[in-house]
Amino acid sequence: MHPSAEAVGLAPALAAGYLVAARGARPARERVAAAALGLVLLFAAFFTELEPLANHTFLWAHLLQNVVLAEWVPALLVLGLPPALARRWGGFALFRPLVALPLWLATYYAWHLPWLYDLALRHPHSLLHLEHLTYLLAGTCLWWPVVHGARSAGIKAAYLFSAFVLASPLGLLLALVPRAIYPFYVHAPRTWGPAPLADQQIAGVTMAGEEALVFFAVFAAYLLRFLQDEQAAGLAASSRLSRP
Repeated sequence: MHPSAEAVGLAPALAAGYLVAARGARPARERVAAAALGLVLLFAAFFTELEPLANHTFLWAHLLQNVVLAEWVPALLVLGLPPALARRWGGFALFRPLVALPLWLATYYAWHLPWLYDLALRHPHSLLHLEHLTYLLAGTCLWWPVVHGARSAGIKAAYLFSAFVLASPLGLLLALVPRAIYPFYVHAPRTWGPAPLADQQIAGVTMAGEEALVFFAVFAAYLLRFLQDEQAAGLAASSRLSRP
């Protein structure tokens, strides 16, 4: 076991906040299950062996933690909020698509700049925690208009497709660049596992593959809903026109 502030502080705090916020809203079991899964993933990513591997040895482990914080956990926590509760915060400016998506992209790209990435790893008790918190907040903003936004399924599908297209170059770049670009992991002591360049390539492929799977799956679901809505609207219009 390797407890960190994210596991023993952030995860319990989010759990307590969810219980207090949802107490009067009575969320459906499916929403509670989604929130619980998100909290379990957050706890596991920072309490298991993944934590020391990410902080001391392998880039792929750190990028996996980043994916958990910036994509999986926020999506599940936002999905876990009951609509009645979400409507209270729906007007928040950071939850608007044209703000949320650039914010999430800027957060992702900025923290992956080699000098800032290494700086955070060399300050694990301050800057690294800030990095993780900003991932979680930016991810929450990203998923909010998808889950709780009032826009059509077609607009949500376009939003998700944009997120995938604009974020995927980062993972592909890490996979294709011909040298290891993060000095912290180049000089990290290794007694097993891939060399620094192979580690970076594995990390990049993993990130790109995960984003393709997650974003394309949700994009496909909303695209299908959009097509079904269009078909239903077309049938309704035809029915009205055929009436005498």
